[in-house]
Amino acid sequence: MNDFAHRLTRSPLPFDPAAGRDIAESFADLAPELRGLLAGAAGCSPFLKQIMGQEQDWLRAALATSPEAALDGVLGALTPDGPAATGSALRRAKRRVGLLAALADLGGVWSLEQVTGALTRLADTAVQRALATHLAEEIRRGKIPGAEPGDEENGAGMVVFAMGKMGAGELNYSSDIDLICLFDESRFEPDTWVEARQAFIRATRKMAAMLNDPTGEGYVFRTDLRLRPDASVTPVCISMEAAERYYESLGRTWERAAWIKARPCAGDLMAGEKFQEVLRPFVWRRHLDFASIQDAHEMIRRIREHKGLAGALVLDGHNLKLGQGGIREIEFFTQTRQLIAGGRDTDLRRRDTVGGLAALAAKGWVPESVAQELTALYRDHRQLEHRLQMVHDTQTQILPNTRENWDRIARFEGEGDTDAYLRGLRGRLERVAALTEDFFQPGEATPRPELSDQQRNIVRGWRSYPALRSARAQEIFTRLEPDILTRLLRSATPDEAIVGFDHFLSGLPAGVQLFSLFEANPTLIDLLIDILTTSSVLGQYLARNAGVFDAVIGGGFFADWPGAAALTADLTTKLEAAGDYERKLDAARVWMKEWHFRIGVHHLRGLIDAAEAGGQYAALADAVIAAVWPAVTADFARKHGPKPGRGAVVLGMGSLGAGRLNAASDLDLIVIYDAAGQETSDGPRPLAARPYYARLTQALVTALSAPMAQGQLYEVDMRLRPSGRQGPVATSLEAFKSYQQTEAWTWEHLALTRARRVAGSSDLADEVEAFRVELLAQKAGGADVARDVADMRGRLKAAKPGQGALEAKDGPGRLQDIELLAQMLALQAASPARRVEAQIAAGKRAGLIAGDAAEALLAGYRLLWRVQCCLRLLAERITDPEALGEGACGFLLRETGSATIKALLERLGAATVAASGVIDAVLER
Repeated sequence: MNDFAHRLTRSPLPFDPAAGRDIAESFADLAPELRGLLAGAAGCSPFLKQIMGQEQDWLRAALATSPEAALDGVLGALTPDGPAATGSALRRAKRRVGLLAALADLGGVWSLEQVTGALTRLADTAVQRALATHLAEEIRRGKIPGAEPGDEENGAGMVVFAMGKMGAGELNYSSDIDLICLFDESRFEPDTWVEARQAFIRATRKMAAMLNDPTGEGYVFRTDLRLRPDASVTPVCISMEAAERYYESLGRTWERAAWIKARPCAGDLMAGEKFQEVLRPFVWRRHLDFASIQDAHEMIRRIREHKGLAGALVLDGHNLKLGQGGIREIEFFTQTRQLIAGGRDTDLRRRDTVGGLAALAAKGWVPESVAQELTALYRDHRQLEHRLQMVHDTQTQILPNTRENWDRIARFEGEGDTDAYLRGLRGRLERVAALTEDFFQPGEATPRPELSDQQRNIVRGWRSYPALRSARAQEIFTRLEPDILTRLLRSATPDEAIVGFDHFLSGLPAGVQLFSLFEANPTLIDLLIDILTTSSVLGQYLARNAGVFDAVIGGGFFADWPGAAALTADLTTKLEAAGDYERKLDAARVWMKEWHFRIGVHHLRGLIDAAEAGGQYAALADAVIAAVWPAVTADFARKHGPKPGRGAVVLGMGSLGAGRLNAASDLDLIVIYDAAGQETSDGPRPLAARPYYARLTQALVTALSAPMAQGQLYEVDMRLRPSGRQGPVATSLEAFKSYQQTEAWTWEHLALTRARRVAGSSDLADEVEAFRVELLAQKAGGADVARDVADMRGRLKAAKPGQGALEAKDGPGRLQDIELLAQMLALQAASPARRVEAQIAAGKRAGLIAGDAAEALLAGYRLLWRVQCCLRLLAERITDPEALGEGACGFLLRETGSATIKALLERLGAATVAASGVIDAVLER
């Protein structure tokens, strides 16, 4: 059975038995359990007793059906009508829904969320009806330019946002409603929008009065319009453009928190949703926003000081909403953490507190046990709040201060033992305070450790850096500095750590967000110190891109590598959600930097080795190109039409084609297209096929390499295309084939051994790959290949002889030398292999190199790659072991399996001599 009586699970105890008996006698025809519920409610609440008397006939019918059906009936009866009739109908609906919700709450028929949801549905309907009624009057009088009768139901260009508890669907029993009213000025001509604004202001005032003003029939909702931007000087309805300007320039943290719960509830709902999308960057910051913790703490402190709520917890007269352990602490705890991480994770953008806690727990921002406990405490607090308000229909959260009133509330809660009830309530308040207080209170600064004279001189200069320019940054850093110094001194090389931190801090453009991040997550300081004492490159990278720290605590930073396909899908999803083209490119940069940083940290900490890091850097580049290429082509097609013919394929060359990059690698790319006879594109500004693909390729290069607000993605090198710098940046398929077969030099065929599709038409890529394999077979027997390679080797040796004991790339027997021979072996063996190991193996199978010689090459290559991959992560250019700090030396030795730098240098010397000898022998055959 779904009727009211069969769903009862509890009942209040009548505080005033006589009042309870009066109501029970009035409803003597109802079932005993329903009479008990009505008697208990009336015996605790004079207000509910009065409404039961006013609505006897309606109440009997409502209790005979389900509460959901009764609610639908009340709201469905609210149809368009004139102002007087609408005002009366809304007040009648408020009485009935208020009584229904109270009884469903007291009887346990509805959960807290169902109770607050019903009250919110009533508020939504009431606001819509009040607004539409008065907009209709303005339209009838011709005061809204361009509006016609009927437009009032869709706002005629105006939207009302429900804020606070109404926005979240959490209205309490006697709640006021917070509204922000805006109009879309773009719907009106410049010379008519002022007239429209005046009409919307009048409609807003009349709407608020219809809802707010008490009459002989009561009131609908106390209505507050003061959450709008700059409420002391702005009218009650302002333009969206003015609101946007305000939030962009003057919006505060409490307003960001308010907009978490906001939703359009009446008028032009679609325009409201679009405005919220415009406001999204204001509400949801791109980076983790731990500075909002301090803002929330300051808000709580100011509220308590203003309301006189500071001090020890005393139940009598305690404010259940704003006081210690109250509802607001749970809401702020939830909203602040949503603000911290919601910019990165859309799953956290829940309006309701219970849903927000669940989402935070699911993503690891709040322990599951804490979220569950706070949820239960929140529901208990809200239930008590409703009882306090039901007594006299007052907007109050103040607990009783007399024994008599405490007895009333205890009975209202179904508890016959008031002392036991008070003990339980105190325990709940104290538990909320314990769970939330540490989160909001900044920790006390630890004593500053002793420093040497040299260290003191360095630290003294920190206050002059840009990161500490603002008073707020200085305040947070003052609390944080002793802990930072203690951790720096605890490192294996304290002087090196302090110098590294000094360099990091000097390059940091701003400090508030990062210092707040460190204060909330001190273990990040240890990670930073680990990086600073090992890799100056990564330290400088962090100073320029401190936002990548977000990824460390955002979840999954130390998870297994997902692979190129998953990375591409993830970035593609982010770009699709980013909006316009510029935002897509910025989003790609933020995303790439976080993953690039992750690879570096994993390598630095020994979670992966150089070979794995090389593959991951290449997979990351693959994912970036594969996801950015469609964004580039779509933006280009918007101006010039879709790609003519079969489209284009982007080939990765060099190290990218071989699938092995280091931390500082640029990208070698070429683009091949096939217009398939289509001479021009079909678009607003059509282009001939050749300039179309040339400009499209340049757009890709710009997208990847142009410095933007979030930096750049990669340096791009197009010199491996046919004819090098002199050739067109994009090459037609036929021209590419012809050039490779008849004009290309041996070095260009060698380069082709590493060519690999990274983006673009898979159909065209298959044809290019088939041609590549066929071409290698054709050129395999060329008599001049070895001689050309020997000549190239000599020129490289003269141009780049290699310098320093740790030089891994340039010089005889080093990486470039080995890679050149490997490409020659692949070409001579007509092998499609791209990676060095596979190319050498192909040469061995073809009898071009002996087994022991191949092993010598591979051993040298692997050692040199480890050194190169490490050094490119450690510094811009370093080949002298004396320039390495202790941390960097330790990293390099661990990666290469060497006991000392001297032993490593001896291994490098032996390996390069052996590799050079093998290369000499092969080329002299």
